[in-house]
Amino acid sequence: MIEVNDVSIRYMVGDFKDIGIKEFILKKLTGDYHIHEFWAVDGVSFSLQKGELLGIIGRNGAGKSTLLKAISQIMIPTKGTIKVEGKVVPLFGFGTGFIGDLTVRDNIFLRGALLGYSREFINAKYPEILDFSELKPFEYRRVKHLSSGMVGRLAFSISCFIEPEILILDEVFASGDGAFGVKSEKKMMEIINSGITVILVTHSTGRVRNICTKALWLDHGKQAAFGDPAEVCAQYEEFLKSK
Repeated sequence: MIEVNDVSIRYMVGDFKDIGIKEFILKKLTGDYHIHEFWAVDGVSFSLQKGELLGIIGRNGAGKSTLLKAISQIMIPTKGTIKVEGKVVPLFGFGTGFIGDLTVRDNIFLRGALLGYSREFINAKYPEILDFSELKPFEYRRVKHLSSGMVGRLAFSISCFIEPEILILDEVFASGDGAFGVKSEKKMMEIINSGITVILVTHSTGRVRNICTKALWLDHGKQAAFGDPAEVCAQYEEFLKSK
């Protein structure tokens, strides 16, 4: 389903952000323009088969989110290759990918279209998405007028009901508080246990041990360890104790 081969991703950091276009051109002409390379991901390789659940761990800034964006084909690796077979549904953050001036209904259809689903498919799934998100009374309300919690419920519900073959979760497992939080976590476990391939970024080594079939530890963009979740989590926890 997923094959990541020696992937590296570079960001270019320079002083052009702090200057105007005229000064930028002058600096380029005079050779007084400085940029720096930052490798967010550096030489990562792993593979996943259908039905496997990969937990990615590491401290903030380790390159976890950048790697997920490359797997989701939002970013192109600077080096290496990524091969993905199957429909990918990324859930990076509650609220990302929505247009505030569009209604809840319009955003559901837009998100589905962006993920490659037909209007007929979204029509069939629409009632389930709306009912699960508990946003029926706000169906024709603009998204920018919803609370962050409501937007989170909407994003979570869309991701759950459009039948992904590969589900990517960044720092997210359940959405909302109270009853909806319990309901959403139960739904997520149903999806995970249905046999799809899942990549989960989390700071919880306990969760990785309990539900993942493989684990990847990233540190400053580099692959510190990959393999059995119990072994990788133990190495990561020992590393954290030494800091």
